Amino acid sequence: MHGPTDAAARDTPGPGNTLIAADVGGTHARLAWVDARGGEVLLHGYRRYACAEFPSLAAILSEFIAEREGAGPTPEASIAIAGMLVGDVLVHANLPWPVSVSATAAEAGLAKLRLINDFEAMAWAIPSIDVRQARRICGPEIAVQPGPALMIGPGTGFGAALRVPGNPPVVVATEAGHAGLSVREPREIEVLAVLMARWTHVGNERLLSGPGLVNAYEALCEIEGRCPSLASPAAISHAAEQGNDPLAAEALSMFCNVLASVAGDLALTFGATSVYLAGGIPAQIADYLLRGDFAHRFSDKGVMREVLARVPVYLVEHGQLGLQGAATWYQQQRSLAASG
Repeated sequence: MHGPTDAAARDTPGPGNTLIAADVGGTHARLAWVDARGGEVLLHGYRRYACAEFPSLAAILSEFIAEREGAGPTPEASIAIAGMLVGDVLVHANLPWPVSVSATAAEAGLAKLRLINDFEAMAWAIPSIDVRQARRICGPEIAVQPGPALMIGPGTGFGAALRVPGNPPVVVATEAGHAGLSVREPREIEVLAVLMARWTHVGNERLLSGPGLVNAYEALCEIEGRCPSLASPAAISHAAEQGNDPLAAEALSMFCNVLASVAGDLALTFGATSVYLAGGIPAQIADYLLRGDFAHRFSDKGVMREVLARVPVYLVEHGQLGLQGAATWYQQQRSLAASG
């Protein structure tokens, strides 16, 4: 039996907990039991699993349920997951196995299973973010203004979602990772040309993701006629931070600059008054982001420069945001169904 990679974050759930919240990405699956009494969403029995160690999503859910102490009612599950649901099947590019809603629910013994896009779930959790505990990348040091809030981030892929305040609020999921990559500097254009020779369509996540950082590094090596010596995002980031490889440093710098430009584009597109940068990579390269040219590239949009200069961009820990958002969304759906 495969064990979780993290110990429980809180107390062990009792048999009364019947909702599982999960956040499933290309690398890890995070799960917890939900206690929503009193209207507040509390997470218990947090676990993290390596997706590659399991043959299916149902296998992860089954193991998590089996770890619960004491018998309980058949659980329901709300899962934040990368991809788009088409009918019963999840369309995705970065998970290690196919996902069918009905088959997963049956195999894991769930009473009900609902899927929500992973960044859509994190956008639902935006109200729970304490910006005083977050790192400000750029923008004014002011209280977050009311208005649309944008959640974006690179990890195994690239995700983005928008939260529009209201009663009830509305969250819009996007597939911004597959929108065409826009670059501006001559060196970035050279890298784009290399990537276009590999793929007929080069989306944002071809550069703005873990595999994308590798793509950028390999493209720079090809341009310079050099054989790549680094094969993982972690190795490239480490070499860049240590100053051991100029092309690794250039790749990471390009990654940060293009991320800033895309963040600015999305903020303009959606009229966002605040931006939250999450995902698996930003927290690992936070110092590099803060030392770089993020603020300039984010706001350098011609006549819209002053507009974006007033938009704060915060770096937030991915942590349990997806779990919190999946549970909050599920409770919102229950409330709407009960009132309708």
